[in-house]
Amino acid sequence: MAILADIQQKARDSLAAAAAAALPDVPLPGVGVQRPREEAHGDLASNLAMAMAASARRPPRQVAEAIVAQLPAAAEAAGLPLHRAEVAGPGFINLFLRPGWLLPVLAEVTAAQGAYARSEAGGGRRVLVEFVSANPTGPLNVVNCRAAAFGDALVRCLNAAGWRAESEYYVNDAGGQFRRLGESLRARAIELRGGELALPEGGYPGEYLIPLAEAFLAAHPVDAPVQAYARFAVERILAQQKESLARFGVVFDHFTHESAIRADGGPERVVAALAAAGHTFERDGAVWLRSTAFGDNDDRVLVKRDGEFTYRVPDIAYHAGKLGRGYDVLIDVLGQDHHGDVASVRAGLAGLGLPVERLEVLLNQLVRLVRGGETVRMSKRGGNFISMDEFLDEVGTDAARFFFLMRTIDTHMDFDIDLATRQASENPVYYVQYAHARICSLLRQAAEAGLVAPPPAALAPDALRHPAEAALMLAMAELPEEVRAAAESRAPHRMTTYARVLAERFHNFYVQCRVIGEAAPVAASRLLLADAARATLAETLGLLGVSAPERM
Repeated sequence: MAILADIQQKARDSLAAAAAAALPDVPLPGVGVQRPREEAHGDLASNLAMAMAASARRPPRQVAEAIVAQLPAAAEAAGLPLHRAEVAGPGFINLFLRPGWLLPVLAEVTAAQGAYARSEAGGGRRVLVEFVSANPTGPLNVVNCRAAAFGDALVRCLNAAGWRAESEYYVNDAGGQFRRLGESLRARAIELRGGELALPEGGYPGEYLIPLAEAFLAAHPVDAPVQAYARFAVERILAQQKESLARFGVVFDHFTHESAIRADGGPERVVAALAAAGHTFERDGAVWLRSTAFGDNDDRVLVKRDGEFTYRVPDIAYHAGKLGRGYDVLIDVLGQDHHGDVASVRAGLAGLGLPVERLEVLLNQLVRLVRGGETVRMSKRGGNFISMDEFLDEVGTDAARFFFLMRTIDTHMDFDIDLATRQASENPVYYVQYAHARICSLLRQAAEAGLVAPPPAALAPDALRHPAEAALMLAMAELPEEVRAAAESRAPHRMTTYARVLAERFHNFYVQCRVIGEAAPVAASRLLLADAARATLAETLGLLGVSAPERM
């Protein structure tokens, strides 16, 4: 068990035993233990006395004093390294632990060999995270880049926290957009053969289709069917998207194609099953889903008058198939323009009798690029846009991932390109990576000086008592809980906040606590602490998909 979780459990056990001894006739509520915000309030604090005051019919401070009187014996029995306890404010119980209580974190980090953050909190539950899933109608853009950073980091955190998480990309290679892509590519091919460019309504005017049209004409006649144009374009564009994602450090476990779902008869089965269950009706020559019965604002068309399925039918079939694969949780990371589609998919799943509560939908909000204080304009359909590759050429993978992950995905974001590319401490990713590189430099200097870190078990109980040393160890001790919280709350942005705190604690330690040149026992102990901080920083950056450079 991670040291903080272990120590908090021992504190809860100690407080419960002390309260039972002091007030045996008073019912014991849940025992809450928290980390105080201010160092002067101790290492741990509890409001147990205030929670018991009404039942005890005594002022909270009197209850707290009675509990504190019993704490030494209770703490010893529970194995809590209690130094002293005090009553504060209206009845808080503040616990001060003995020096050295954080030293076991060094042994845990060292023994874990890069897996210190791992836990079994997720209980092995299977979760499928679908993200990016951009229509294969053009290169990936900056908003896709944000979704990729979020989804990949979430999968990493889930797996570290004991889930069995997999990633999936859904390829929309059928339907109206697929047809318009084929028509747009054919229009470019006709243009290349000397004809007039006549893009279809709602088509794609981007010049990225011109080299695709040239490649198509090298092996196909210009009068080939639209379907052939569309399939060629999807295959080439999807291959480009995979290359861009791999460059960004994102490799998906699964790709599922809408065309395969349609070919397998998934949409037909969905409509037939919903009809058999009495959840459809006909109006104006179309087949409708009675989705208002499942909480939607309106009923939705499933089959249009011309017999074509609406886009939501294969979407329902896709999600039904995902549930059929045995996942305990489905997480969809969708663009904010899809918010109106969520209710109808949920309604369809509910109508099929499937466990719709397993589906979680997170909406990826818009990104505004800012350079020199001015907004950088982006428009994919207009043909003028910054592709993911162009963006990474300028910003780099590490900065892009870290900056995107500093904000929750459900908030609009201004991405400051100038800050992201600045090599200075005000750049958060540079600040964190520099901490890692600084430790590596220190380790190299120590090796040259013949300084060797001792095994953690060899440290004396009073080693590493400087406030900056304790603060750094405390930050390291918090990593497993931060990863668990990031996974459970679907909030990988917590890891960027944690990384910045950990880096700050190391920089403070580096300034205040000399290593090389100190007395041998002190220098060796601090070297061990620095190396453990390096491992913790590297693991944290790995969960974000950001590199941990050894030199900068």
